[in-house]
Amino acid sequence: MRRILVIGSPGAGKTTLARRIAAALGLPLVHLDREYWRPGWVKPADEDWDRQAADLADRPAWVMDGEYFDSADRLLARATAVVWLDLPSWLCLPRALRRLALNYRKERPDLAEGCPEYFNRDYVTFIGDILSYPSRLRPGILARLDGLRPDQDRIVLRSSREVKTFADGLPSTIAEAA
Repeated sequence: MRRILVIGSPGAGKTTLARRIAAALGLPLVHLDREYWRPGWVKPADEDWDRQAADLADRPAWVMDGEYFDSADRLLARATAVVWLDLPSWLCLPRALRRLALNYRKERPDLAEGCPEYFNRDYVTFIGDILSYPSRLRPGILARLDGLRPDQDRIVLRSSREVKTFADGLPSTIAEAA
């Protein structure tokens, strides 16, 4: 079965693309933001998340969006394809801020219950994460992708145009890669 992991910076469009992939291929959609966070934006204990990630990874088919790697990288190891939205920060930041403005104090369906969108000191850190993604997190993503097995497909999309072309070609773009 197909297991597709969609990763990228906050604001890159992971959730939107994952929804389109899941709909096009008829696969279950899993939002890792919804799975990872506990009410009140509380992080799970590492061992709890590792156990939960293992359970999610073991499902026979899925499309997952998010970048919550467990310590054993089970999600990545079980993926048959990884789609990386490697978009620039100058594009991701306004998208994330727009999402905040549109959903302020609301709980989105792709987030855990009890985790409304809001602006506080943690959101300032979140903005910093977006701005530092290319220098701080991108090298680790590249290393993980370089470590994919030959039977795992890697799809890297570096612009809004590439994402749109890919999404407009579903399901054939995944079928060609898989």
